[in-house]
Amino acid sequence: MPLDDSDVARLACPTCRGALSHAGGALRCGGCGARWPIEGGLARLYREEEVRGNDRLLRHIYDALPSWHDPSVRYLLALFQAGSERAVRDGYMPRLELSSLRLRPDGSPPRILEVGIGTGANLPLVRRDLPCGLPVEIWGVDLSAGMLGVLRRRLAASGHRDVRLAMADAHALPFPDGSFDRVFHTGAAGSYRDPARALAEMARVAAPGTPIVVVDEQLDPSRPLPLVQRALFRLVTFYEPRPHAPVEHLPAGARDVLTEQVSRFFYCLRFRMPQAS
Repeated sequence: MPLDDSDVARLACPTCRGALSHAGGALRCGGCGARWPIEGGLARLYREEEVRGNDRLLRHIYDALPSWHDPSVRYLLALFQAGSERAVRDGYMPRLELSSLRLRPDGSPPRILEVGIGTGANLPLVRRDLPCGLPVEIWGVDLSAGMLGVLRRRLAASGHRDVRLAMADAHALPFPDGSFDRVFHTGAAGSYRDPARALAEMARVAAPGTPIVVVDEQLDPSRPLPLVQRALFRLVTFYEPRPHAPVEHLPAGARDVLTEQVSRFFYCLRFRMPQAS
């Protein structure tokens, strides 16, 4: 759905974190004066020149073949992992603790952010795991216009109107501090040009104490894998010499850190940030 004024009020300039407002066909920052275009109904809250390296490479791939992404995940990875895509997703969804969400103290719906939302494959599971009848406000950001195009068509067909979308860079999220009651990301942390910065951004926009969940590729170190599975893993992670859970890049003060293997190819990293002293 298009961003209305109340949605824009929940955003922040990714450069200075100032308040944004509508200004013609763009959003304007009241702090630094930066203008962020709205194209095709999507706010583009990032600077193209800052998207570099693997971030740029993988965006080109996703933009070129967005409709192939979900079938490849569903069938090819399931074939070579000897397990289903649904089983992988069911392995990490409990770490979001969605069933414990409640209305905010002011009575407003809790807010959930998916960084790198892609085609929205996690959305049905998010809805499944929420308390029955609880209204929520879901935000999704991604750099790929192709992937977001697929998601927007799905949302239009489903009639769901609780999802807000924007084009944004995980390294400079366009939200104020402590905006979200749940924050998660799946599938691209290994390609981030600066993992520490991206994790710090996820921590910044999460309310203190909320679980922050990151999922991406890592070979299961606990068991030997056949050559064909190791070869496929290297094929799909060609952009990263050592795919692994980026525990060394967690923000200072991260607590309740949990790293677990949710399939032969994927880890789940969960952490929280404490209340400010």
